[in-house]
Amino acid sequence: MSSISQLDQRFMAAAERLARRGLGRVWPNPSVAALIVRDDGEGPVLVGRGVTSRPGLAHAEVNALAQAGEKAEGATCYVTLEPCSHYGRTPPCSLALINAGVKRVVIGMLDPNPRVAGRGVKMLEDAGIEVVVGLREKAMKVLYHGFMLRQLKQRPHVFLKLAVSRDGFIGRSGEGQIKISGPMSMRKVHGFRAEYDAIMVGSGTALADDPQLTCRLPGLADRSPVRVIVDRCARLSLESHLVRTCAEVPVWLICGSDADPDKIERLASAGVNVIRVPAEADCIKPSVLLSALATRGVTRLMLEGGSRMAASFLEADLVDDLCVVTGNVEIGQGGIPALRGTALADVVRDPKFERVAAGRFGEDLYTYLRRREA
Repeated sequence: MSSISQLDQRFMAAAERLARRGLGRVWPNPSVAALIVRDDGEGPVLVGRGVTSRPGLAHAEVNALAQAGEKAEGATCYVTLEPCSHYGRTPPCSLALINAGVKRVVIGMLDPNPRVAGRGVKMLEDAGIEVVVGLREKAMKVLYHGFMLRQLKQRPHVFLKLAVSRDGFIGRSGEGQIKISGPMSMRKVHGFRAEYDAIMVGSGTALADDPQLTCRLPGLADRSPVRVIVDRCARLSLESHLVRTCAEVPVWLICGSDADPDKIERLASAGVNVIRVPAEADCIKPSVLLSALATRGVTRLMLEGGSRMAASFLEADLVDDLCVVTGNVEIGQGGIPALRGTALADVVRDPKFERVAAGRFGEDLYTYLRRREA
């Protein structure tokens, strides 16, 4: 890596923050940010910035160059992910940077896509542009983990959120949804939802709680993720909130290939996207679920319902991030364990996870864990 200044660090950190704005909105593409910075001798000036547009529209570099105009010539471009080098639905971003006369490109990390994987860097260098690769690479790998996993392992990044009572339960048997978290925790959870492509719950949660699974923060209603229900037998009621609102926020129902065709037809006629996959005796394997979602472009998945589903993903070693919110209430007799057949305390202490954050959401406690790098 060539010389890196404190200004380089600051601008790349700013680009990283900007890139997060596109999470959950541009999949299956990664949310990339680009900053065009010009220095005519009186200090650096930001002359253009851009984030990846929705699929089929301009990428971050093109958006930033459009804002910069002629000021891009001789400037530095800070971009969180390697500029593409191939023709897809849009021309190569590396070519756009070359044609704009940019003199230096600082890249957060190389693109894991085999169609790119260093080719964008080579194109820029062959044009005489100075290229720096790997600035804030560790942070970029976190940002693009889902994009990388879909490219390399045909599955999305999986984030499991668990809300448990002070005595370790997620609800009480036979009573449906019980309020465990406080208002600040709920706002935080809705913020999480806005950054994910899809949110998934099991049929037990869908039938018992009739959830909305949307982002209901002011101004962010359009950031609601696709709602995925794992319902092996296609039992979801046509009168459920999910089905009644599927024209507003998409609902995907994953069922077994042997599910009742009449039930499937009724749900599909109501607007639900029904996905049939191979199923075993009474379940669909987590790996099958993730493959089905990745095939349809999902890069970031949030799990938010069902002790059985949560336990199955943990047992299959398919959870990448885990947030445990502990509410200031007790459930007592009849409480439903947070994880079926698995002790939550053992998961939190599992050495394959590292604690990256902990504290309070109002009166609730939270712990955020992330899988350690292999």
